[in-house]
Amino acid sequence: MIYIMLADGFEEIEALAVVDILRRGGLDVQTVSVIDNDYATGSHNITVKTDIKLSDFDYTNCDFIILPGGMPGTINLQKNKRLEKILIEAYKDKKYIAAICAAPIICGELGFLKGKQATCYPSYETHLKGAILSNERVCISDNVITSRGAGTAHDFAFAILSILKDKNTADRTREAMLYDC
Repeated sequence: MIYIMLADGFEEIEALAVVDILRRGGLDVQTVSVIDNDYATGSHNITVKTDIKLSDFDYTNCDFIILPGGMPGTINLQKNKRLEKILIEAYKDKKYIAAICAAPIICGELGFLKGKQATCYPSYETHLKGAILSNERVCISDNVITSRGAGTAHDFAFAILSILKDKNTADRTREAMLYDC
């Protein structure tokens, strides 16, 4: 199961475009409210009903965790100690963790990026502790995927889809959406 963690202040495009593309590609994705409310409000005041609350999160069926950026969404994710424990366990278990925009700072501060190629929204690079910094739109390094921001959300989602399904599925989904046509 793929989980995308939402806290108030998340960047809507980075969350919802990713959920949409992965579901179009045939993957099961659940949105998770880390504030244990049924709703999360994005940084542009778009409120979404999440599929589950963090208190209902089941790590045993977790394969992939996605962290959208946005402010103060990234800070709100970073402050959640239960989420921090889940991320540390997931990283140790070699499960995929993907973060976009400012959210790679969470991975950097937790030490997940040491020696790995990574990217993030410009001006947050100092938080990517030990990373090999890149200006690529998406960086895949072992089980950690990072991306730069709202303008790279589609590329981020297609990269995840390529990993979890295959490149052919990602390409078919991209073509059906008329992305890059």
